[in-house]
Amino acid sequence: MALLLKSGIVVTQDPKLGVLPRGDVLIEDGRIAAVAPSLAAGAAETVDCTGHFVLPGLINAHMHTWQTALRSVAANWTLLEYFRHVHAGLATVFTPADIHIATLAGALNQIDHGVTTLVDWCHNNPTSEHTDAAIAGLKESGIRAAFFHGSPKPDPKPGEPHFSEVPHPRREIERLLKGSLADRTGLVTLGMAVLGPHYSTLEVSAHDFALAREMHVVASMHQGGGEAKTPGGWETLMERGLVGPHINIVHGNNLSDAQLSAFVDLGVSFSITPENEMAQGHGHPITGRLRALGSAPSVGVDLESAISGDMFTVARMALAAQRALDNAAERTRSGGIPATSTVPAAEALDWITARGASMLGMSERIGSLAPGKQADVAVMSLGPLAMWPVHDPVATVVMQGSGARVRDVLVAGRFAKRDGRLAYADVAAVRARLAASGERILERLDVPSISRQTAAQ
Repeated sequence: MALLLKSGIVVTQDPKLGVLPRGDVLIEDGRIAAVAPSLAAGAAETVDCTGHFVLPGLINAHMHTWQTALRSVAANWTLLEYFRHVHAGLATVFTPADIHIATLAGALNQIDHGVTTLVDWCHNNPTSEHTDAAIAGLKESGIRAAFFHGSPKPDPKPGEPHFSEVPHPRREIERLLKGSLADRTGLVTLGMAVLGPHYSTLEVSAHDFALAREMHVVASMHQGGGEAKTPGGWETLMERGLVGPHINIVHGNNLSDAQLSAFVDLGVSFSITPENEMAQGHGHPITGRLRALGSAPSVGVDLESAISGDMFTVARMALAAQRALDNAAERTRSGGIPATSTVPAAEALDWITARGASMLGMSERIGSLAPGKQADVAVMSLGPLAMWPVHDPVATVVMQGSGARVRDVLVAGRFAKRDGRLAYADVAAVRARLAASGERILERLDVPSISRQTAAQ
């Protein structure tokens, strides 16, 4: 089917095409066929985008989607409380059905907010059934996703090894690559959510890094939060030649400048989650430190158990946090305000589009609107007043944009949301199942909820 998105403000994120103040995007067979100021519709269905931005679908580079049923539960927790209450507590009672409904609902919410690619960092999968349930939820939602297969972090029972001593399961990675995620070009593909040297022994890290490289998948790991399990581990792994473009570091707040420089030189990618990092005590996001090295991060939500799933908000948080750090540094240096803003707003849009695509090794497929790329598109309304007038289209998208204003979302040329409504058939049933799952899980922890209080009355 051919589709023509007509007369929108087209923000392509492509360096050659730039911004079209009034432009058209032609989609054929799931790919972008042309982008121009005006295109003839021919046999294509025409969608009027007057008064709307036409954007590349956003890329959420890091989210633990399995926590969707726990929304707001962790809003007031530090990282230490989160570890104690979630990983050592609530996570241990999740069934495969809980994982499925949380992943389905979380992915649908991302679509609703203009995200077309979700990096689902799933580290609550104690059985193959939990893993399969998460993948099924992603596929059912219709989103493009990278399923990063992880491992649970419970307190060990007597006689069991600590999770830091357990290598990533080769058998599961092989099973997925031969089964449900065998298609490397499909909508849902595989990555590995490993422990890394901050949370595992050197032997486990070396095993996991080598396995990811052998399987040609990204190995992503959290870095930060307390003392490292393996001090000096990164340097040893680099000496062994195990660190390269297949490595993705999440957070990284406590890395030294020397480490960051070495990682950038080796092609390592970085994903930050600025809002949650600042809220839970990870430290300042490393945005500016990467910029100083000629690099930049991809950006993710992290935890809907703590914050919202709106990527526009998260991008603004990243931008504001770095500007605040730069402004404070200038005040310390000179006693005054910087002559101009240190980070252009346009960079924030790059972090949630092109940089996410690069981290996944998918820059040739997604991250911008250009002929030949997958037709992953978000159409966002300017509304009667909220985003009007438009003087700088990219800055307007970043500073006034909101997932709530997204009208249409296409993934590989198919509508996942149209005219303000998700294409998924029964959202009400998803809401009910999600609420029931959350209530059952929270019985493990004495956390009052409105629905339980209402039922008691």
